[in-house]
Amino acid sequence: MLYLYYFIAALSCWFGIQSLRGGLRFRSYVIEQLNRSFREFQPFVSVIAPSRGLEPGLEDNIRALLEQKYPSYEVVFVLDDETDPALELINAVTSRTNNPSVEFKTVIAGPALNAGQKVHNLRMAVSEIAPHSQALVFVDTDARPHPEWLRDLVRPLADQTVGAVTGYRWFVPLRGGFASRLRSVWNGSIASALGGDTAKNFCWGGSTAIRRATFDQLNIRDRWLGTVSDDFLVTHVLKEAKLPIYFAPQCLVPSVGDCHFSELLEFTTRQIKITRVYSNGLWKTLLLGSSMFTIAFFGGILLSLIRIVNGGSFVIPAGLVLAMFVLGSLKAYVRLKTVNLPLRNYSVELHRDLLAHVFFWPLASVLYLYNSIVAGFSRRINWRGITYELKTPTEAVIISREPS
Repeated sequence: MLYLYYFIAALSCWFGIQSLRGGLRFRSYVIEQLNRSFREFQPFVSVIAPSRGLEPGLEDNIRALLEQKYPSYEVVFVLDDETDPALELINAVTSRTNNPSVEFKTVIAGPALNAGQKVHNLRMAVSEIAPHSQALVFVDTDARPHPEWLRDLVRPLADQTVGAVTGYRWFVPLRGGFASRLRSVWNGSIASALGGDTAKNFCWGGSTAIRRATFDQLNIRDRWLGTVSDDFLVTHVLKEAKLPIYFAPQCLVPSVGDCHFSELLEFTTRQIKITRVYSNGLWKTLLLGSSMFTIAFFGGILLSLIRIVNGGSFVIPAGLVLAMFVLGSLKAYVRLKTVNLPLRNYSVELHRDLLAHVFFWPLASVLYLYNSIVAGFSRRINWRGITYELKTPTEAVIISREPS
């Protein structure tokens, strides 16, 4: 049994080395892309922003969308209910907008019947975009893009062989706190999975651009029918068509706010439940990887303590635990310092969270294990007040709906 533990621990150290190498590749890619010269490509673009209910920072996030440094674009706000309090806020912010480059409209999609509410809203919004629009951009209203985000996200589409361009989210805690910082660490570990390998990249629905011709050719609007995860479906369709997904590190967007521990568990578990339904192989990998690490790391701590109490040698298990911790902490440090490059306006906040990223990452691995186990027994999720049962990737049943 002891030799089995040593084997798992050694394997975890090897994975830690590979993970650190991946983090260094991520940093090299980000630096290269931030210094890269692009050919300007600024067609008229439709930015589709689905919203439901009020959320912290919503006014600032809406304003950020309307103040993009881009020659000509429209923002289509889409809600499922005209009584949604977000509608009043959207109208108030748009009425004060003095950016001559932007047009805006609001679409009321109505309640979803045969798809997730967000997907339903997107499908309705796509049918209302300007006829001369050449590209679609999808953004979440909990994201706060910088003024050149739209330009940076659309520009790589000048290469017509690119299927889509994606950014990603980085949680920036406002007041801090354990749950908020752990959410940032948990979510941040996914960011460095993106990079130069366009075949392995994935679309994040909160910051994705795609040519309208590609969107129509791949019939994405109809293929969304019955789904809950818009970005998993787009990723699947693009990979099926063998079209590359380009990651634009300039389009990492902050999601500013805090959460309670219950909200942390709900958010992280929902993400992994969706992963299990739409990418079962990835869910199994997460389950196996987090199980191995938890056994190796926390098992090593327990074994070391037992040997200390019994007067035995604890050098080997403690050394293995230390090696795992150092490798993971270095990866977290490299990742945070890398993210600070495109998110330089939040350098103070990122520096404040440095210790959390360096020391909380083992807890994030345990959280992944918890999420993966729960996802193995339930496909029911709650997303913005709506409870779904995820039957299959193309069939979701709405169980209940709270007022927006």
